[in-house]
Amino acid sequence: MKTVYDFSVKDRKGVDVSLKEYSGEVILIVNTATQCGFTPQYNELEKLYEQYHSKGLVILDFPCNQFGQQAPGTDDSIHEFCKLNFGTEFPRFKKVKVNGPDASPLFLFLQQQKGFAGWDMEHPIAHILDDMLSKADPDYREKPDIKWNFTKFLVDRNGVVTDRFEPTEKIENIARRVEALL
Repeated sequence: MKTVYDFSVKDRKGVDVSLKEYSGEVILIVNTATQCGFTPQYNELEKLYEQYHSKGLVILDFPCNQFGQQAPGTDDSIHEFCKLNFGTEFPRFKKVKVNGPDASPLFLFLQQQKGFAGWDMEHPIAHILDDMLSKADPDYREKPDIKWNFTKFLVDRNGVVTDRFEPTEKIENIARRVEALL
């Protein structure tokens, strides 16, 4: 059975990193953007990381400029922005594409493992995203592709994808699932 450990990614300096380096840890993989309505989630992610990192959680940050061009800049400028504005300490990787013919193989695998999880319609941005995506593709909910920035995939200590969280998901729900896997 294939796991996330079968993939290598590039760190923000372009060096290959095997995800086997994270074997035995609980991994939260996130596609991010620095100019998105969800960008303040960096604060929540950093708090989650601080709370659980010593127990075995690692968060892997993959900037992505595919959604509204909301991750402009270089890998280094994105890293500096996140450190300066949100104090993030978790690993950040090279900017990736998460959908389409040039998508990262890791993100294609993640989508195959867990399809679209649905919006939390109580979130103020959920209706905007649903309306926008429905107009572009009435069947978008049935497709596993990543819908927007800050989609999160949770991976257990064996490299198996256990959960997908859309950007509207409450951090408390993610924290509960992280705790269960730790």
